[in-house]
Amino acid sequence: MGSRYRSCSLALTFPTPDQTVAAALRMREAMRSLKEGSGHEDLLFKIGIHEGPCLAVTLNERQDYFGQTVNIAARVQGSPSHAPSPRPGRVVEEFEAAKLLEASGLEPVRQCHSLRGIAAALTVYEIP
Repeated sequence: MGSRYRSCSLALTFPTPDQTVAAALRMREAMRSLKEGSGHEDLLFKIGIHEGPCLAVTLNERQDYFGQTVNIAARVQGSPSHAPSPRPGRVVEEFEAAKLLEASGLEPVRQCHSLRGIAAALTVYEIP
Protein backbone atom coordinates (compact mmCIF):
# COMPACT_ATOMS: atom_id res chain seq x y z
CA MET A 1 0.00 0.00 0.00
CA GLY A 2 1.34 3.47 -0.84
CA SER A 3 1.84 6.22 1.72
CA ARG A 4 -0.85 8.83 2.19
CA TYR A 5 0.29 12.42 2.44
CA ARG A 6 -1.78 15.28 3.70
CA SER A 7 -0.74 18.86 3.50
CA CYS A 8 -2.13 21.89 5.25
CA SER A 9 -1.15 25.49 4.67
CA LEU A 10 -1.99 28.33 7.01
CA ALA A 11 -1.34 32.05 6.55
CA LEU A 12 -0.97 34.13 9.70
CA THR A 13 0.01 37.74 10.17
CA PHE A 14 1.65 39.37 13.18
CA PRO A 15 2.43 43.02 13.85
CA THR A 16 6.08 42.44 14.85
CA PRO A 17 8.85 39.93 14.05
CA ASP A 18 9.24 38.88 17.69
CA GLN A 19 5.54 37.99 17.91
CA THR A 20 5.97 35.95 14.73
CA VAL A 21 8.98 34.08 16.09
CA ALA A 22 7.27 33.50 19.46
CA ALA A 23 4.22 31.98 17.72
CA ALA A 24 6.43 29.80 15.51
CA LEU A 25 8.33 28.50 18.53
CA ARG A 26 5.06 27.69 20.34
CA MET A 27 3.74 25.87 17.26
CA ARG A 28 6.95 23.83 16.99
CA GLU A 29 6.73 22.84 20.64
CA ALA A 30 3.04 21.90 20.29
CA MET A 31 3.87 19.72 17.27
CA ARG A 32 6.76 18.11 19.14
CA SER A 33 4.39 17.26 22.04
CA LEU A 34 1.79 15.91 19.63
CA LYS A 35 4.35 13.66 17.95
CA GLU A 36 5.61 12.33 21.29
CA GLY A 37 2.11 11.75 22.67
CA SER A 38 0.73 10.02 19.59
CA GLY A 39 3.73 8.02 18.45
CA HIS A 40 3.39 9.53 14.97
CA GLU A 41 7.01 10.41 14.30
CA ASP A 42 6.19 10.65 10.59
CA LEU A 43 4.37 13.97 11.07
CA LEU A 44 6.24 16.76 9.31
CA PHE A 45 5.82 20.37 10.34
CA LYS A 46 7.46 23.20 8.41
CA ILE A 47 7.13 26.93 8.91
CA GLY A 48 7.96 29.65 6.38
CA ILE A 49 8.12 33.26 7.50
CA HIS A 50 8.67 36.41 5.50
CA GLU A 51 8.21 40.08 6.28
CA GLY A 52 6.62 42.63 4.00
CA PRO A 53 3.40 44.01 2.55
CA CYS A 54 0.52 41.83 1.44
CA LEU A 55 -3.02 42.21 0.23
CA ALA A 56 -5.74 41.04 2.67
CA VAL A 57 -8.99 39.98 1.01
CA THR A 58 -12.22 38.63 2.50
CA LEU A 59 -13.88 35.98 0.33
CA ASN A 60 -16.82 33.84 1.47
CA GLU A 61 -16.50 35.23 5.01
CA ARG A 62 -12.83 34.15 5.16
CA GLN A 63 -9.84 36.43 5.16
CA ASP A 64 -6.95 35.43 2.92
CA TYR A 65 -3.62 37.01 2.01
CA PHE A 66 -1.97 37.50 -1.38
CA GLY A 67 1.18 39.02 -2.83
CA GLN A 68 4.92 38.48 -3.19
CA THR A 69 5.46 38.41 0.60
CA VAL A 70 2.99 35.54 0.93
CA ASN A 71 4.54 33.75 -2.07
CA ILE A 72 8.03 33.96 -0.56
CA ALA A 73 6.82 32.66 2.82
CA ALA A 74 5.13 29.73 1.05
CA ARG A 75 8.27 28.97 -0.98
CA VAL A 76 10.43 29.12 2.14
CA GLN A 77 8.00 26.79 3.93
CA GLY A 78 8.00 24.41 0.99
CA SER A 79 11.75 24.48 0.39
CA PRO A 80 13.48 21.09 0.43
CA SER A 81 15.30 21.77 3.66
CA HIS A 82 16.14 19.23 6.33
CA ALA A 83 15.90 21.83 9.08
CA PRO A 84 12.39 22.41 10.41
CA SER A 85 12.06 26.18 10.14
CA PRO A 86 13.72 28.20 7.41
CA ARG A 87 13.15 31.96 7.65
CA PRO A 88 14.24 34.91 5.55
CA GLY A 89 16.83 37.08 7.22
CA ARG A 90 15.00 40.26 8.17
CA VAL A 91 12.75 38.49 10.69
CA VAL A 92 15.56 36.59 12.45
CA GLU A 93 17.87 39.61 12.47
CA GLU A 94 15.35 41.85 14.25
CA PHE A 95 16.61 42.50 17.81
CA GLU A 96 13.66 41.18 19.86
CA ALA A 97 13.23 38.11 17.64
CA ALA A 98 16.97 37.36 17.90
CA LYS A 99 16.72 37.61 21.71
CA LEU A 100 13.85 35.08 21.73
CA LEU A 101 15.85 32.61 19.66
CA GLU A 102 18.90 33.05 21.85
CA ALA A 103 16.83 32.56 25.04
CA SER A 104 15.46 29.34 23.51
CA GLY A 105 19.00 28.10 22.86
CA LEU A 106 18.47 28.17 19.11
CA GLU A 107 21.18 29.42 16.77
CA PRO A 108 20.02 30.30 13.25
CA VAL A 109 22.11 28.91 10.40
CA ARG A 110 22.50 31.44 7.57
CA GLN A 111 22.18 30.10 4.01
CA CYS A 112 21.46 31.42 0.56
CA HIS A 113 18.45 29.83 -1.16
CA SER A 114 17.00 30.10 -4.64
CA LEU A 115 13.25 29.75 -4.47
CA ARG A 116 10.99 28.66 -7.31
CA GLY A 117 9.31 31.66 -8.93
CA ILE A 118 11.47 34.21 -7.08
CA ALA A 119 14.06 35.96 -9.27
CA ALA A 120 16.79 36.69 -6.72
CA ALA A 121 18.30 34.28 -4.22
CA LEU A 122 17.42 35.08 -0.61
CA THR A 123 19.36 34.91 2.62
CA VAL A 124 17.44 32.36 4.68
CA TYR A 125 18.04 31.28 8.25
CA GLU A 126 17.27 27.72 9.21
CA ILE A 127 16.34 27.16 12.81
CA PRO A 128 17.36 23.65 13.91
